[in-house]
Amino acid sequence: MELWRIVKAFIMGPLLEAAVPKPGNVNRFADFEDLTLYHFIAASTAVLPLYHEAAKTGELLRRGLLSPNEARIGELIRRAVEGSRSVQDANPNFGVITLSIPLIMGLSMARDVAEAREKARLLLRESTVRDTMELYRAIRAAGPKGLPRGVKYDVYADGSFRELFADRVNLWKLAEIGCERELVFCEWLDDYSLSYKTADRLMELLGELPFEEAVVRAFVELMAEREDTLIARKAGHREAELVREKAGEVLAGRLKLEELDAFLRENGDLRNPGSLADVVAVSLSLLALSGLRVAMRDGRVFGLIG
Repeated sequence: MELWRIVKAFIMGPLLEAAVPKPGNVNRFADFEDLTLYHFIAASTAVLPLYHEAAKTGELLRRGLLSPNEARIGELIRRAVEGSRSVQDANPNFGVITLSIPLIMGLSMARDVAEAREKARLLLRESTVRDTMELYRAIRAAGPKGLPRGVKYDVYADGSFRELFADRVNLWKLAEIGCERELVFCEWLDDYSLSYKTADRLMELLGELPFEEAVVRAFVELMAEREDTLIARKAGHREAELVREKAGEVLAGRLKLEELDAFLRENGDLRNPGSLADVVAVSLSLLALSGLRVAMRDGRVFGLIG
C-alpha cells in the first residue's frame, strides 16, 4: 500500500475525531481545563515524521530487509510521544499513537487493509523487551492519568526495567498482562477488532447520516458496548459501567444526547471516554484509507467514501 496514502490517513483520522462534538470529549465546541482542541491539532501534526518512518519501516520489512524483531515499535512510539510533547503541554494522543504505529507498519507490509491486522499481530508478537522498555519511556513522557502504582511492572518504579528484562516481557506479553486496564492492549491482542468493526459501522452510518451525526452515533454505540478503560482507571469500574449504561439509555431514547454530555462533564474529565475516542480515531483513519472525503449537501457536511 502506498506509503504517503497511509500516513495522510492516520493524520486525518485523529484530527476528524477530535473535531467532532462527541459527548464527554474535547471537540470543536468544548474543552477541558487542561486539554483543548489546539492540543490535538498540534500533537496530531507533530507525529507526521514518525508515522512516515513507521510506514517506511513497514516497507523494509515487506521487502525482507528487516526482520520483525527489528521493527523498533517501542522506539517509534516513544519518539512520536516526545514529538507530540515538544509542541504542546498535555497528553492528547498517546493512545492513538500506540494503536497507530503497529498498524501503520502492518499496512505498509500488507496487500490490503484487511491483511494489515495480521501483519501488526506478527510484529507485536515478535517485538523485544527493548520495545517494552521504550514504551515505558513513552508512557513516562506522556503522563497518562490513572495509572496504578505499586503493581508488578509499575511504569514509574525504579526497578521496572530489571523486572521486564528478567521476565522477558515483550509488547505482546505486556498486552496480555495489561489488557484489563488498557483498551489499546486489548486491540493489539484482538487484531484491532473494535477499530475495524467501528470503521465498518461508520461506513454504514455515513450512507444515512451527515458526517458528525454518523460519528457521534457510532461513538455512543461503542460507549454502550464497551467499558472505557480510561474512565475505569481514573474513576473506578462502577463509574465506567454507569457511563456505559447511560449511553445505552441514549440509544433506547430514554436520555438525550445533551444530557449524556452534561453527565460526562459533571466532574471535569473524570468521565472522559478517551480510550474509546482513540478507537474512533483509528477507525476514521481506516475510512480515510478507503477514500473518505467531506462534502457539503444542503448546508451540512457529509462523509463520502470513494
